[in-house]
Amino acid sequence: MLDVRWLVENPERIRENLRRRHSDLDLTPTLQLYEQHKSLLQRVEQLKAERNRASQEIGRLKALKQDTTEAQEAPRRMGEEIRELDQQIGQLEQSLHQQLLLIPNVLQAEVPEGKDSSENVEVRRVGEPRVFDFEPKPHWEVGEQLGILDFARASKISGARFTVLRGAAAALDRALISFMLDTHTRQHGYLEILPPYLVTRESMIGTGQLPKFEEDAFKTAGDRELFLIPTAEVPVTNLHAQEMLSEDQLPISYVAFTPCFRAEAGSYGQDVRGLIRQHQFHKVELVKFSHPDRSTEAHEQLTGNAEEILKQLELPYRTMLLCAGDIGFGSARTYDLEVWLPAQKTYREISSCSNFEEFQARRANIRFRPSGGGKPRYVHTLNGSGLAVGRTLVAILENYQEADGSVRVPKVLQPYLGTDRIIA
Repeated sequence: MLDVRWLVENPERIRENLRRRHSDLDLTPTLQLYEQHKSLLQRVEQLKAERNRASQEIGRLKALKQDTTEAQEAPRRMGEEIRELDQQIGQLEQSLHQQLLLIPNVLQAEVPEGKDSSENVEVRRVGEPRVFDFEPKPHWEVGEQLGILDFARASKISGARFTVLRGAAAALDRALISFMLDTHTRQHGYLEILPPYLVTRESMIGTGQLPKFEEDAFKTAGDRELFLIPTAEVPVTNLHAQEMLSEDQLPISYVAFTPCFRAEAGSYGQDVRGLIRQHQFHKVELVKFSHPDRSTEAHEQLTGNAEEILKQLELPYRTMLLCAGDIGFGSARTYDLEVWLPAQKTYREISSCSNFEEFQARRANIRFRPSGGGKPRYVHTLNGSGLAVGRTLVAILENYQEADGSVRVPKVLQPYLGTDRIIA
């Protein structure tokens, strides 16, 4: 969420940011609500000053032992008007807050112009795609022929966009989770967190999923509304909601494995086969709380930590700087890591690493007290997949497949699986 005073003082900069994002959001209603709110506050202050003067006059009349009946009528009327205006002010504040929640974050200057993913900028490419001496199969064919991916029974149980992992696929999924957690905790210094998988509406608002993306969320019915997490970013970022940290606590680095749940509204017809776009999937998430002056450095570090997983798995990938038209609602700058999928002959996203600056911290009220004194400041929050487990499994099945239908196991995963090959 943006600072409303900064927004009012810089409306053209916000409009330019909306233009860069190719957003048709109209800023006018927000500015009008702010002016109405400001006008009513001024009127209340004026009335309170007049009421104080009237009360002083009543006191003077009483001291002179004069009749104050008529004089008492004015402050009474002013008190009623103040109460009515306070109600209107409260309603305007709620409306203004809701408008502010719909305004996307301001992009960093380095974010390139562009309307969609076709205009993202490649930063680096690591590893060479394997040259096959046979036609590589898509992961769903590899998995079904090995008997380790069962889409039909998952559909019978839960409907479309679910998968049952059997035998080696279930073990590979578990091995990837353990390998990622071990790498990030032991090599990169993250603290492992196992958070709740159900969160409140306030938590979803805090990280920017609501109100804009409510149609993509699964939520509970009944007396208590809770949301199934779309990513561990939500509960882990909200660990410090409404907290005042000390500067010497920063940076804070967390890693969490969780299942993730997404309705994928509007995505039907995309990636209908396989594991790429599921309603339920596993992810290992990296979350950082940074000092504002060092969040750019923290962003590069977090992205590098996610890349290290791909390097150790020896999977070819590229790092993309997202353009203004493709970047997420709450992000100020984002790198996508895209892994090579030989059957599709293209790179596909496997991680998105973002710097939100103070956007989420304002929504969740996460601040720190500078060690040298001065006013509290908002932290900068960052997060990224380290990695999306299902998509990593996809990349392994496709990149490590053999002509006989078996799949070689990456060296770093062999101690976890106890084998170097997956066979039928």
